Amino acid sequence: MSPRLTLAAALALSLAACSPAVLKGVDTAALDAAINDTVGDPGTCVLIGETGSGEIVHRFGSNVTCARTLPACNGATRTLEDLLNVTSKSRQPVNISCPSAPDGGRTVGWAAGPVETHDELVYAAAMEGPNTPPGVVIADKLKFAFEKVGLIKR
Repeated sequence: MSPRLTLAAALALSLAACSPAVLKGVDTAALDAAINDTVGDPGTCVLIGETGSGEIVHRFGSNVTCARTLPACNGATRTLEDLLNVTSKSRQPVNISCPSAPDGGRTVGWAAGPVETHDELVYAAAMEGPNTPPGVVIADKLKFAFEKVGLIKR
């Protein structure tokens, strides 16, 4: 084997070793497609993270969409990563919605909680826009998407 090929193989193995083990057996492209089909739009971000640490193991949504600070529906603001970190420790479901614009023409829906059948995983999702469904609807649709790709086993 040539030195270049050996180096390429070693690099590929080291990168594979760094990939999250918690999503092994889940086709991440299929997961993105399922999320897109159920709740996807340009104002959607879904994060899946590890329980306890909140380390993100999967993200659906752009950097800009996922980094937005939005109303938390309690008088404060937060990012989706803030919600993921809280949920990773508490494992308590969150399903809430509220206006995100002063005129009420846009809303934000938040959904978060444990990923069923995976004690090591939690998720957090936010949708923001003029036709955003309530957080409880977002949670229900994500459960369907997770089941569709085998992330939730029945």
